[in-house]
Amino acid sequence: MFKQFSSKLTLIDKYILKRYMVTFFSMLLLFIPIGITIDVSEKINKILENKVPFSKVFFYYIDFVIYFANLLFPIFLFLSIIWFTSKLANNTEIVAILSSGISFQRFLRPYIVGATLVCLFAMVMGFYLVPKSSDGFRSFRYLYLIGGGREEMRQTNDVYRQISEKEFVYVSNLNVEAQSAYNFVYEKFEKDSLVSKITASSITYNEKTKDYTLSNYNKREIGVLNDKIESDISKRMKFNFEIEELTPVVYIAETLLPGELNAFIEKEMLRGSSNINTYLVVKYKKWSVPVSAFILTIIAVAVSSMKRRGGMGVNLAIGIGVAFSYVFLDKIFGTLAEKSTFSPLLAVWIPNIVFGILAYYLLQNAKR
Repeated sequence: MFKQFSSKLTLIDKYILKRYMVTFFSMLLLFIPIGITIDVSEKINKILENKVPFSKVFFYYIDFVIYFANLLFPIFLFLSIIWFTSKLANNTEIVAILSSGISFQRFLRPYIVGATLVCLFAMVMGFYLVPKSSDGFRSFRYLYLIGGGREEMRQTNDVYRQISEKEFVYVSNLNVEAQSAYNFVYEKFEKDSLVSKITASSITYNEKTKDYTLSNYNKREIGVLNDKIESDISKRMKFNFEIEELTPVVYIAETLLPGELNAFIEKEMLRGSSNINTYLVVKYKKWSVPVSAFILTIIAVAVSSMKRRGGMGVNLAIGIGVAFSYVFLDKIFGTLAEKSTFSPLLAVWIPNIVFGILAYYLLQNAKR
């Protein structure tokens, strides 16, 4: 199938497509030493202070490269297309191609093919590679580079969670490493009425028996006429939650594969989590960012296919401005959705909609 498709591409198509892919991946490879050098210069003191093992640092920088390559992919893509298309324009190669009778729309074909390949590459990265790299990258930063990072990874004080439609849990302080919590309160409701309440000074998870030990246990069952009260110094019970589920790490959504992310969001919706919009933004971006490859490709070609007096420098300046505007708009609306009631789906797709309109406008002018 690939051979049949490849045979339909002309020599010019293959030439442009090759330049597209080579320039894009070269831009990514150039980022690796530059990005690592800048990050090392900023973090070396913290790494040495915390005596981080070399193996952990090594794997951190592998995760660092994948994480930021995915994050900055629109900028790399846009600048690479601006770069090699401007060279084609300055060498009058585009003029020669269009003068031979090829329409501007036909001239775009190899660029669209390249955008399709980059889009698929970005999807594979976002769905399968980035979640694991994000986990390693974020964990390393919180554990070794951020002061008080272990505490900032998750909420550990005054944790209040809905664990099912009828059950609620509160703890004043939580220790995930020790699998324990303090000032535990469990409440069960039926039709908005409290039917059962359990309190304990502490609760600890037992790995072997898969249950919890409650210290200074008290239980009160609400009756129609009389309440039933039960107390004990220590009591072992089972609950349908895990200590880690009470307070997931702040970046949990970024570390999950697509199926896991969907299941996690459904579970958090049932629990009434206040971070649902944050999780939905991560989910929708897995699709919106790869699709931006087509929009940015069209804009880049439209901007750089015309030979300008200032040469490649003018095109690059325009390209940098447009690329950073896209990333800025993406961050603004992503944060807006996370911190307000603004629709996450709309927030994630607004940059593509805005720049899609710009791409159409520039394409019409470029044809003329």
